[in-house]
Amino acid sequence: MSTLIVIPARYASTRYPAKPLVTLTGATGEKKTLIRRSWDAAMSVQGDLRVVVATDDERIRAEAESFGAEVVMTSPECRNGTERCAEAHANLGGGFEYVVNLQGDAPLTPPWFIEALIAGIKGCDLDLATPVLRCEGAMLEALKEDRRHDRVGGTTAVFGASHQALYFSKEVVPFTSQTYAPDAPTPVFHHVGAYAYRAEALARYPGWDIGPLEQLEGLEQLRFLENGHDILCVEVESRGRQFWELNNPSDVSRIEAMMAEMGLA
Repeated sequence: MSTLIVIPARYASTRYPAKPLVTLTGATGEKKTLIRRSWDAAMSVQGDLRVVVATDDERIRAEAESFGAEVVMTSPECRNGTERCAEAHANLGGGFEYVVNLQGDAPLTPPWFIEALIAGIKGCDLDLATPVLRCEGAMLEALKEDRRHDRVGGTTAVFGASHQALYFSKEVVPFTSQTYAPDAPTPVFHHVGAYAYRAEALARYPGWDIGPLEQLEGLEQLRFLENGHDILCVEVESRGRQFWELNNPSDVSRIEAMMAEMGLA
């Protein structure tokens, strides 16, 4: 077994405290917590994998263990999910070649996103890979609407011809003033909240300084770029699935509506 999937989850989020324990109602009316739905997403990924929840909070631990998840306790001093993944891997004794960070606020992540991500990191010589999804017009408008209302919404990614990342931002980049039909492809890529690291690079990450870009954007992956490490952007296909992350309380109803439309229980 060469790959570990870690779902980092903390209770004391500045923007949305107790977010992992928020309930989401599926298409059949069944209510599950966000951490449960994130676990279900991870468990649907095909391959020889081990999946764990990494948290510093006993309430999240109790909820995760109630549905059979393996939990690794980590320090409350972890500054982001990548640092929590690094500590979780170390606390398990290491031994994995690759570590996947499936962030606990992306319950709509389909398994083929993570399968493509794992294939991407295994097929390149970079230390980090992350999925990106081309926005259609409706998604691009939703991202712009969040910014117009000063909500912290999804992250966008810009990359070059070799798919090596140039930048990530909570602003909508690149700028486009064009109007697109709801189902039309756009030049903007939504960054999917997942990462695959080579374990040795992940172990070094907590010791790197936080740079000004990471500080300003609040995006953990920028620490790799600011410390001279390239990131592979793996383009994934929606295959008719809608994708959104739970960043704000207002996203609960948005995600529930998407689940209802897609028939996800």
